[in-house]
Amino acid sequence: MAEQVLIQFRADKALKQEVTEIYEKLGMDLPTAFRMFMAKSKMVKGLPFEATLPEQVITRTEAKNAFYELRRQAADVPEMSLEEINAEISAVRAGRRR
Repeated sequence: MAEQVLIQFRADKALKQEVTEIYEKLGMDLPTAFRMFMAKSKMVKGLPFEATLPEQVITRTEAKNAFYELRRQAADVPEMSLEEINAEISAVRAGRRR
C-alpha cells in the first residue's frame, strides 16, 4: 500500500454539511469522495469536470438602466443633417478604398 498523507483545508461549514449529506446518500463519506476526485483528476490529467465561467446574465432592471444611460448620453450628441451624415459615410468609404 502506498504511503498515506494527511490533507487539510478550510471550507464553508454549511457547504461542507450539504456536500457531506449528498455523499452519504450516495453511500460514501467525504474522504472517500475526495479520494475519488483526486483519482479521476489523475486519470484525466486535470479537473474531472468542465470548468468554465457562466455566461453573464443581465436583469431586466440592469438592461433598462443601461438603456436609459445610453439615451442620456445620446442626448448630448449634436443633431446632424442628412448631408452631413452622407458626407461622413462617403469619407469612411473613401478611406477604405485607399
